[in-house]
Amino acid sequence: MFAGLNSPMPRAVRLLLFTALAALLVHVAHTVFGAGGALSHTFVDDWLYTLVLAACALMCFARGFGARGERAAWILIGTGIAAWTVGDAYWAFHLSQKEEIAYPSLADAARLMLFPAVYAGIALLVRARVPRFHASLWLDGAIGALAIAAVGAAILYRAIERATEGNVEAVAANVAYPLGDMLLVGFVMGAVALTGWRPGRGFVLIALGLSVNAIANGIYLYRDATGGALEHSPVDSLWLLSALLLALAAWIPPTRSRALRLEGRRLLAIPSFFAVVAVGLQVYSQFAPVNRFAAGFATATLGLVIVRMALLFSDHLTLMAVSRRESRSDPVTGLGNRRRMMLDLEETIEGGRPHAFALFDLDGFKAYNDSFGHPAGDALLSRLGENLAAAVQPSGSAYRLGGDEFCVLAPLDGGSGDSVVAVGSAALSDAGRAFSISSSNGSVLLPEEADDASTALLLADRRMYGQKRLRSHSAERQTRNVLLRILREREPDLNEHLRSVASLAVLLARHAGMEGEELDVVARAAELHDVGKIAIPERVLHKRAALTAVERELIRKHTLIGERILAAAPAMVPVARLVRASHERWDGDGYPDRLRGDEIPIGARIIAVCDAFDAMVSSKPYRRNLDSSQALSELQRCSGTQFDPRLVELFCEQVYPQVGDWAGERHQSTPGVQAQAHAPVGE
Repeated sequence: MFAGLNSPMPRAVRLLLFTALAALLVHVAHTVFGAGGALSHTFVDDWLYTLVLAACALMCFARGFGARGERAAWILIGTGIAAWTVGDAYWAFHLSQKEEIAYPSLADAARLMLFPAVYAGIALLVRARVPRFHASLWLDGAIGALAIAAVGAAILYRAIERATEGNVEAVAANVAYPLGDMLLVGFVMGAVALTGWRPGRGFVLIALGLSVNAIANGIYLYRDATGGALEHSPVDSLWLLSALLLALAAWIPPTRSRALRLEGRRLLAIPSFFAVVAVGLQVYSQFAPVNRFAAGFATATLGLVIVRMALLFSDHLTLMAVSRRESRSDPVTGLGNRRRMMLDLEETIEGGRPHAFALFDLDGFKAYNDSFGHPAGDALLSRLGENLAAAVQPSGSAYRLGGDEFCVLAPLDGGSGDSVVAVGSAALSDAGRAFSISSSNGSVLLPEEADDASTALLLADRRMYGQKRLRSHSAERQTRNVLLRILREREPDLNEHLRSVASLAVLLARHAGMEGEELDVVARAAELHDVGKIAIPERVLHKRAALTAVERELIRKHTLIGERILAAAPAMVPVARLVRASHERWDGDGYPDRLRGDEIPIGARIIAVCDAFDAMVSSKPYRRNLDSSQALSELQRCSGTQFDPRLVELFCEQVYPQVGDWAGERHQSTPGVQAQAHAPVGE
């Protein structure tokens, strides 16, 4: 019995425990086996009985004042046992001495206080030991108590009424004991179920104690109804045992239990079941008489079920409101997200009132994120989002689309779109010793320049990236310009190809879900994916005959050379990674690392598709170009082997319809040149 007790039990509590146990053993020996005949019944049934109950109450109080997390729970349980002690002491030392005793008495009132006090204490224990204890379980417990009371009153009322000669107060008092027991035992079983049927030894002792108390009360009521002996019976020992089990449970180390998920239909199970019980009793009352206690308890049960369902419906409405708000809010900044922005754009355009819509993309944020880490990056985004929201208040709205893209929707009210852009740019600027954050932007006047939300967003996006490409003050831009100039000097015809590949890559990347700085990296990598060819001899690069094995291997090194050139500038490292992987194949037969499938960076896969298409529709001195339909067929033929199938599908269905036959019109076939079999990504 004592193996599970908490080791730091105070010495005084141990003394109480052994005193109560010794007194219980003496009581059992005297009442059950008749031992110690010299001992008076008054000493055993009054003094020892009261001593055991008082010791158990003190043990619970001691645990309550010493257990910070479960203080209120054990003080409540101790209060219940103390009230029980007071009631029995009042009966033993006062009422039992009278010739006529009114029933029920103050002793019964004190004893019945055990039930609500222990109920509340157990509820607090469950709440402390089971994570995410749902507050509605308190109400569910009350519903269950009333339903059980209704059934118990319907079953027991007649027998108790006969035994008490119809006295209403006596009937109520006698009914309260078995109903209270049924409630507590049922509630403990529910608490055990909440722990996934792994309650720990403490709850097991509580369940045993309450079960023993219920058995003792049942035996007593049966003997009372049948005229059996009530004084000096072994039933008294059972009551003492139940109190001692509750006191022992207080000193069992608590265990944190795994809670069952209280959601969905489980939230409806308890109130629905007991509602059916109450309704069934009400229906039964139409065919057979039911006493007023049972009818009253059933009506109260249905009333609480209505309250419970109203609370559940209120919780559902609150949850829906929270879900709606979260579905339209950015979790990092708290600003409206893309969905909220699109809804507001549509509403604004339909309203017809002049507004400015501005899209901003942070410059320098990726470097900040790489240098200081993602938590610091999120904190920066949150701070900039607050600045932007404050800057456009009270009439404007700020949004974060994801990544490092923000936007503003503000009424003009006599002002200009430039003022909105200026305010937004200032709010999205920050600088420190090791970083500098600014933004590129694109703006649209509504409804003047766009008649729907998608058009407004696309136009602002194009203007923003157009501005980003024109800005030449950044290290990335300067490096890119130098390298492109070198490529143009070395290969004048290559410039148009690189520009075309970059344009196609940006379109395909957008349809693939890329945005912000990630999209910009793809654009720069597409422009510079052939930069390594400046190290390849011209005689090899422009050789019309078949390449030798050595020459082919030399050509294949241009991606590695390009990576080394670009990685020399720290700001171009992300671009260098894509350039290195731009000639990998989906099936793993590419170079230089023979990456396969999703191992290849998505930016490199995008460049591979766009480079192949533009190469096929461009004419060369040594071969004739394909028309657009032939090039698309070739991409589809190589889908799943050379190219990412999803990207090929996006290119054919989304990108190509936007560009049409521009490639065929721009690249004219070279007459007199024999067409050669074309490998989409040539050497």
